[in-house]
Formats: sequence, structure tokens, C-alpha cells
Amino acid sequence: MFQGERCGIGQCPSRAGIERGSFTVELVILTPVITLFMLVTLAFGRYALVREQVVSGARAAVDAVAVVASEAESQPEAVAAAMQVLESTHSCSNPIVRVSSQSFMPGAVVRVSVSCQVELSDLLPGLPGSVTVQTVGSAAIDPYRAVLG
Repeated sequence: MFQGERCGIGQCPSRAGIERGSFTVELVILTPVITLFMLVTLAFGRYALVREQVVSGARAAVDAVAVVASEAESQPEAVAAAMQVLESTHSCSNPIVRVSSQSFMPGAVVRVSVSCQVELSDLLPGLPGSVTVQTVGSAAIDPYRAVLG
């Protein structure tokens, strides 16, 4: 029979011999692709989780600083508030919390910067070692709070 010619019943060769082993080839090709996709998805998920934690930590820290009585108490309070949020999971490493304010008076704006590193190198050898996530939260110091110099 020539290619493209129609076969009668029982005249065409079986396709089972031609397709033998095709599933194995597909499996060998697709397994690394699917594994890579899952690892990249896991890396993005880890980054999103840490980003959410850093934003929540900055929000908690700036809320704590907005009600403290003195500038000297602001840094320890900010660190304590942010660390409660950041330590809820172990994805955030090397957290840094910084408080900055032009003047520490009622109604003045205080800013808290929170940053930490997301470790990615343990997921896939080709990914960067770590990525730094940083966010800044700001709030007005409580105008009805007595502020000590």
C-alpha cells in the first residue's frame, strides 16, 4: 500500500507497533518541565507570603510607634511589633526595622521601614540565592498622646 491510499478491513498495518514507547518519551520530556513549573510556582508563593508579612509587619510597627510616648521608645516598640508578625513563619530571614521621623511631636508623621530576605536557593539551583523585600509604612503620631522629649 502506498502512503495516503485507503486500506480495506484488515489490510492496513497496525499502528500499535509505530506508537510503542511514546508514553515513555512523553513522560521523560514532560516530567522535568512540570517539576520546574512547580518549583517556580513555589518560589513565587514564598515571595508573596513574605511580601504580605513585611507589609503587615510595617503596618503593626507604625501603629505601635504612633502611640509611644517618646522617640527613644519608638525603635524598640517598632522592632517588637514587627517581629511578632515576621516570626509567624520562617520564610523571612534577616529582618531589619528602621524608624524615621522629622520631629517626634503629636500630629507629625513617622515612617517605619521593614525589610527582609526571601531565600530561594534551596528550591532550585538556578534561582538567585535570596531576594530582598522592603516596604515603608507611615502614620501620624497620635495628636492626643502626651509626647515626652
